[in-house]
Amino acid sequence: MLCRLLLLVLLAGPGISQAIAAPDGATLYARNCAVCHGGNGTGGIGVPLALTSFQAGISDDYLRQTIRLGRPGRVMPAFDNMKKDEVDAIVSHMRSWNKGPVATYSTQPVQGDAAHGKQLFAQYCAACHGATGEGGVGTGVTYSRPRDLPIMAPALHNPGFLASATDSMIKSTLMKGRNDTPMTSFIKLGLKEDDINDIVSYVRSFEKQPLAESAKLLQVENPVIVRDSPYDLKTTVENVKKAVSNNNFFYGRVQTLDYGLTTPDKENPKQVIVYFCNISLLNQALGIDPRVGMFLPCRITITEHNGKVQVMSVNPEVLSKLFNNSELNQLCSQMKTNYTTILEEATL
Repeated sequence: MLCRLLLLVLLAGPGISQAIAAPDGATLYARNCAVCHGGNGTGGIGVPLALTSFQAGISDDYLRQTIRLGRPGRVMPAFDNMKKDEVDAIVSHMRSWNKGPVATYSTQPVQGDAAHGKQLFAQYCAACHGATGEGGVGTGVTYSRPRDLPIMAPALHNPGFLASATDSMIKSTLMKGRNDTPMTSFIKLGLKEDDINDIVSYVRSFEKQPLAESAKLLQVENPVIVRDSPYDLKTTVENVKKAVSNNNFFYGRVQTLDYGLTTPDKENPKQVIVYFCNISLLNQALGIDPRVGMFLPCRITITEHNGKVQVMSVNPEVLSKLFNNSELNQLCSQMKTNYTTILEEATL
């Protein structure tokens, strides 16, 4: 068996050594995390992971679980397909910024009075974390608007957080605070340890409550909206242009689906796109999440095949789940209604 393994190594050359090499945490971090948390963990869309008080207050298990589960509805995606050794490599890389000891926490629940904790939460926590723990205003995507706070207060009423943070970690955070953030020590605010236990018990009770709005993503059965047209392609295009105007959008242009992808003489005239826009909705969308700009301006595709004309568009509700951003929910639902109305008016 050993001889066979050595033979395979010799025959495979460098490829097999690369395959069994340990994952490179720095490379994995740069590929998956840096765009939000900064190349050196100094923060951006996401929280600053290299912050000394953050590093001192969280455990490796918390980091692993956060990578695995993400934060539903709060932009941080779940990397649930990542291998264990890859997750460990990223955690190890993040710990390279930390010169102090790594925190470890008990998994035993903290016993407290959740009813009293709710009162204290309203007094001391809700201003930053939301009245029901839904998180600070905004989901961290703030490049297009000012931040209310230097660091976005995380959502505590979130399945990703609640599964990652132990009671003892939450308690430690409340007692010690986070230096260089708005999170101050509750002991310094005059609370007793029993009071802090009560707050922890209330936060843990979120697990038994309905999912917070900030953690909800739209469930989409059909990612594309499609309608058959009883008209020829030219008439359907004109109908779409009229329906666009009737629904308070302004018409932009019509071009073939393969425009720019081939020479003009090879473009398919039976596959076209109608572009349109509404400046007010555009500004709302970019204000919530600038990444929506990848899908702008609005567009409807019209195709003719074997004499059958179809009108179709992406279902805007897909964006909520695609970007993991619950703040898009209302706007995406409104846009789905707009798109559906335009398609149906054009094909009546």
